[in-house]
Amino acid sequence: MLVAAIAALYAIFLLAGWIASRRSSQPTADSLMVAGRTMPVWLAVLTMTATWVDGGYLLGTAEGAYRSGLASGLQGGICFGISLVLGGLFFAAPMRRRGYSTLADPFEDRYGKHWAAVLFVPAVMAELFWSAELLAALGATLSVMAGLPVAHAILGAALVVTAYTMLGGMWSVAYTDVIQLGLVALGLAVAVPAMLSATGGFAQTAEGYFRERPATAGVGRGWWDLSTMLVFGGIPWNCYFQRVLSCRTPAGARTHSILAGVLTMAFTLPPLLLGMAAVNYPWPGGVQALLQAEPSRTLPAVFQHAVPAGAALLGLGAIIGAVTSSFSASILSAGSMLAWNGGHRLLWPKLDAARIRRVIRWSILVLGASAALMALQVRSVQALWFFTSDLVFVLLFPQLTVALFDSKANRTGSVIAFLVSLLLRLGAGEPLLSIPAWIPYPADFPFRTVAAATGLALLIVVSRLTARWDPPRPAGALA
Repeated sequence: MLVAAIAALYAIFLLAGWIASRRSSQPTADSLMVAGRTMPVWLAVLTMTATWVDGGYLLGTAEGAYRSGLASGLQGGICFGISLVLGGLFFAAPMRRRGYSTLADPFEDRYGKHWAAVLFVPAVMAELFWSAELLAALGATLSVMAGLPVAHAILGAALVVTAYTMLGGMWSVAYTDVIQLGLVALGLAVAVPAMLSATGGFAQTAEGYFRERPATAGVGRGWWDLSTMLVFGGIPWNCYFQRVLSCRTPAGARTHSILAGVLTMAFTLPPLLLGMAAVNYPWPGGVQALLQAEPSRTLPAVFQHAVPAGAALLGLGAIIGAVTSSFSASILSAGSMLAWNGGHRLLWPKLDAARIRRVIRWSILVLGASAALMALQVRSVQALWFFTSDLVFVLLFPQLTVALFDSKANRTGSVIAFLVSLLLRLGAGEPLLSIPAWIPYPADFPFRTVAAATGLALLIVVSRLTARWDPPRPAGALA
């Protein structure tokens, strides 16, 4: 039954993507990448929210609440919601007003196309890592709930989503996002009351939870460093700016980002409550031991063992909807940058519109396949979810901020800032990638924030010190 339901969902997504693709029939790259810049605000709000409320968001929130405490459970969703609000207040309107097509365009505008090609590498890598995290989240869920082999679950989702993303680009992604976000809302709305009822109601659940997990557990300098990274690292993503740039006006771009931020924070509550209730639920057999060893399986275990069959089915639909909506956004985003900035702007500037669209579609295919292969190597859903924001926060947030708001910035300042930030960040090591630490930072030292702040300061200062022999590019140099 579950396998048939999954197949039916995928068929619905493909049909919706095909219908929506008819809106991208105009033979332009803009129609694929940014919906021809004609997306209404309501649709932009829903597709933005669906993109951020992904599988890692749902599974990671429940995992954090179950494993560590309230602060860990709230951290990801609330911080990403705040990042959307800040992005709307300060970044959305300038990006839309200048008519950029991707996140990498302001880098090319300010620093030149060759250095922009270096800067978009971590942006594409981050999208690829995020895509792998999404598929890993889905694979873990379907293996627990439906008994599907992880590889089959990952490859099936990647095939369906890559197909409709190639077909219609931003329009297909946006309209399927509406369906998928509806699945998330419905599934969580049914699962939360059922789970709370099984653990004695909200009051008893909260009392038992805070007895086991103190409210301030894990809150220290390291927690604040991670929170800063999630807030500001949530801004320099091309999947974010694709929705910003798809809006009809700069004012619409600002409004939709703020509203999506509020909705994103609201969606934190259901998986948080499910993770809290999981602490006190009387798990059968060896499930308790399994969750203690692999807390990333908290949400799938809730749907499999703790709620009625109907609620479990809707909960599974919620996770599938969350993963597929964000996966489509991510591979479209990475494919757009790779094709537009790496292919058209750098290597083949004379490509016509039809060939650019073809390159975008092939890029989506290659990146979707790469993410599927990488997903099989993921060890922790939440760790990879956090690392993607770590990467863009330290390396790209300073670069984007200065490119948009400092007319005296130059390429020399950008290069020095990038290299120093990268060294400071790698010096702390990265267990996820098996990189050992080689800078003796003190315990709980906010090395991410320090690396990003150092890069921001260096970019501003070095640009001014080197202005005579590396003058800043004039505004609008991209055109």
